[in-house]
Amino acid sequence: MPSAYDLDQVRHANATGRVPVVFVHDPWLLAESWEPWAEVFGQAGFVPVVPAWPEDGEFAGPAAGHFAGLIGGLARRPALVGHAAGGLVAQILAGRGLACACVAISPAPFRGALTYGRFRHAVANAVGEEEARRLYETYAVQAAQAADPWGLDGAAPDRGPLLLVAGELDRTVPWAAAHASYLWQARNRHHLTEIVELPGRGHSMTVDSGWREVCGTALTFIERFVDP
Repeated sequence: MPSAYDLDQVRHANATGRVPVVFVHDPWLLAESWEPWAEVFGQAGFVPVVPAWPEDGEFAGPAAGHFAGLIGGLARRPALVGHAAGGLVAQILAGRGLACACVAISPAPFRGALTYGRFRHAVANAVGEEEARRLYETYAVQAAQAADPWGLDGAAPDRGPLLLVAGELDRTVPWAAAHASYLWQARNRHHLTEIVELPGRGHSMTVDSGWREVCGTALTFIERFVDP
């Protein structure tokens, strides 16, 4: 169940009549980590909604149901911004047609999204190039063929525009992982899918001293498609 505070945020968003932006944090961070972002988006004319990760929502799939219920109370379809596991949840929600635009930052990969580069680096790093390629083509579930366990529908006609943001120095969700998610989402023929790699940024890029660049990247993308 959403908290009283989260429900108050929904009521406030509805009262303003403005387009909400729902921020989905990673469960290893506090919802308050989005407060600087909420101020920036508020100044741009949006109304921020910063809900907490559900206490019983350890995994992305169940958590997505929780956030979907909260979004269902909004009078206007929101934009979504998510980080890490929150970035995966944001993509799930967008695939359900619940977002007018979506930005997934260092998004946790969904199972099976595996490019050759990631396979070569993380799995077949101890064999030669020819053998690695043969193993990948024979045994690996490749990004374009990956089964999705969380109901992430990248090809949904009402998904909305999507931006994936990767950090050059991110070791938790490296470029290969983010790009694999991009390849899955780029199959969507109905909406734009983009990916950007930010130089010098790591996994903490939403909260560290360089957060303004990342926030600006997300806001600029959303403003291309949404008038608050």
